[in-house]
Amino acid sequence: MQRTLRSAARFSGAGLHSGEPATITVRPAPADHGVRFVRTDLGPGVDPAVPAHWTALAPGRLCTRVANDAGVSVSTIEHLMAALAGCGIHNALVEIDGPEVPILDGSAAPFARRFVACGTRECGAALRALRILRPVAVRGDDGATARLEPAESLEIHFRIEFSDRAIGTQEKRLEMANGTFLRELSDSRTFCRAADVERMRAGGLALGGTLENAVVVEGARVLSPGGLRHRDEAVRHKMLDALGDLALAGAPVLGLYSGHRAGHALTARLLEAVFDAPDSHEWITCGPEVMRHMPGTGIGAADLALSA
Repeated sequence: MQRTLRSAARFSGAGLHSGEPATITVRPAPADHGVRFVRTDLGPGVDPAVPAHWTALAPGRLCTRVANDAGVSVSTIEHLMAALAGCGIHNALVEIDGPEVPILDGSAAPFARRFVACGTRECGAALRALRILRPVAVRGDDGATARLEPAESLEIHFRIEFSDRAIGTQEKRLEMANGTFLRELSDSRTFCRAADVERMRAGGLALGGTLENAVVVEGARVLSPGGLRHRDEAVRHKMLDALGDLALAGAPVLGLYSGHRAGHALTARLLEAVFDAPDSHEWITCGPEVMRHMPGTGIGAADLALSA
């Protein structure tokens, strides 16, 4: 069954790239509503609604951004989308008073904790899922790849390679069922190399980034206080991002996602490639057996405690 929140959840903070303060309120929504943003800071005569859907994807620098036909956009939505997907929340109205979702601690954990505390309820309608029937892959100009292929549930397999020894080469594969997201991925933070910080800021990015909301590495050193939350926190965060980006399919995905040095833009291209190939997928109604393997099924506060 489709699910939504039992009560509203509110979050405030600065945007990672803009540095501007923003407040979002995630509200319950009815069946078949999906996830939709509404900009509350706009004047009359402007359409404030922006769907969190692959058809609304817009170019974004180092983030996932969606926009409507009027040019109204919301950026850096990936951590919020990952928390919604990972908590099994299929319908939500997200009111936001600015163009960028607050970064909070750089992970999805603050969102997920509040969603678990609010609880969820059924919407009274069956849940549909996107089942992958054959492999679909895309490749970036830099050799990065992203691929979806058939699997019984959503699995994510990611590999990254960085010259900084604090990251190096990392690889992980997980099935996103029964609280795996909460336990294994939700608290993993966004990261960057110290050498890239000034370049990003000169380009108008990472203006809200700090050592408290991002893992910053330099060679073998982790500059952020407290060090890493996981030895392989970087690849876990890339998996978190992938889950959030795949949520823009508009329904849970049943398939194995494999990313090799992939980012937001490449995963967006992968979704477009899937929907451009009708024989690559089918829509199914989720019965009890399929629901048993869905992200968010059977989750609780204990899953969050295990990630601490």
